[in-house]
Amino acid sequence: MTYKETLDYLYVQLPMYQRIGAAAYKADLNNTLTICNLLGNPQHAFRSVHIAGTNGKGSTSHMLASILQEKGLKTGLYTSPHLTDFRERIRINGIKIPEEKVIRFVEKYKPEFEKIQPSFFEMTVGLAFDYFREEKVDIAIIEVGLGGRLDSTNVITPLLSVITNISFDHKQFLGDTLEKIAKEKAGIIKPGIPVVIGESQEDIQHVFIEKAREEQSEIVFADAEFTAGKSSTWEADTGKMCIDIFRNNTIYLSKIESPLGGNYQKKNIVTVCAACEVLASRIGPVSADDIRIGILKVIKNTCFAGRWQIISRLPLTICDTGHNEAGLKEVVDQISKTPHENLHFVFGLVNDKEIDNILQMLPKDATYYFCKADIPRGLNSNELRIKAHGYGLTGESFDSVKKALKAAQECAGVNDLVFIGGSTFVVAEVI
Repeated sequence: MTYKETLDYLYVQLPMYQRIGAAAYKADLNNTLTICNLLGNPQHAFRSVHIAGTNGKGSTSHMLASILQEKGLKTGLYTSPHLTDFRERIRINGIKIPEEKVIRFVEKYKPEFEKIQPSFFEMTVGLAFDYFREEKVDIAIIEVGLGGRLDSTNVITPLLSVITNISFDHKQFLGDTLEKIAKEKAGIIKPGIPVVIGESQEDIQHVFIEKAREEQSEIVFADAEFTAGKSSTWEADTGKMCIDIFRNNTIYLSKIESPLGGNYQKKNIVTVCAACEVLASRIGPVSADDIRIGILKVIKNTCFAGRWQIISRLPLTICDTGHNEAGLKEVVDQISKTPHENLHFVFGLVNDKEIDNILQMLPKDATYYFCKADIPRGLNSNELRIKAHGYGLTGESFDSVKKALKAAQECAGVNDLVFIGGSTFVVAEVI
């Protein structure tokens, strides 16, 4: 098989949530455990950190991986979904898994997979674990795909579990209350394994406390110990943000420079600092320089993309993959803090979201360019436009993301802001 033939097999033969949604979701670990047994249980061959949460788990995973690389560890990183290349999901020290490794794995196990009938995600988890074992990584950062308790990644026994925050997303799978969603994500807490919770949320923090007590696991609420300085600067010319981090009201790290410019990254940096402190007792000290340089070089070290990313200037054009209610609320806040005369919003959603709460929070003084990502899950742009008009959002619909972006940039003045978002897959096509 060629690499293209291998990808065609993966995308066409294996149910893929990224493309088709609910039909690809498997609400148990049976297939993953069967695949791991087939592979000789590679998930037990390397140390790991497991990261879940509604928002911020991708940023947290990449920053932590970058920091551990700076510490000198051979660091695996498993994330999802990918933006432009399947191999983005599986990296070691920022380098994507080689094409020949993907081909060899699929060719070797294809007959068994056809008996097991795994989802795309289940197969990909097996590939990642097999590759990390083969390459003898010192540690791997494993990002949860969806939820926690029943996610395919939840077969590892990590050194540390991290849960960034809880908000509404994937309610059809995880539950229709924050408490139900929190219980699903708390499912990654393992017996005797410490857990860091990124944000203290009064209504649901008891869920994590009770689960940690049940599992006899140390629990740390990151924002109870670490805080980000109230004042921060974001420079549009460099795309960097500069902040101070305090621990118990004493300066912990001053003037941390982050190339991830969204103001919401403060929460993720606080979570990362807490995670490093807990990890230090298990992997050795993580120095201030490791953290400082790891955050500064996160894009270079891990090729992270799509978070408040500047695409071009004149007009300033920015994209962000925030795609649920809480994520888009942060995006809208960041837009309001970014100097501009007029806002041009290239906007698309997937068709399995509850979109009313999303539409009512978007700025009404923007010009919208409604579009559909080129995947079956994409919401029809005309349908989105009609629905959005009911919430006072005006604009035209386009039959592709690229046409929408082209129209927005042509209409925008030099002091305007063009923003692309609403769906990870809309951003993927722009990148």
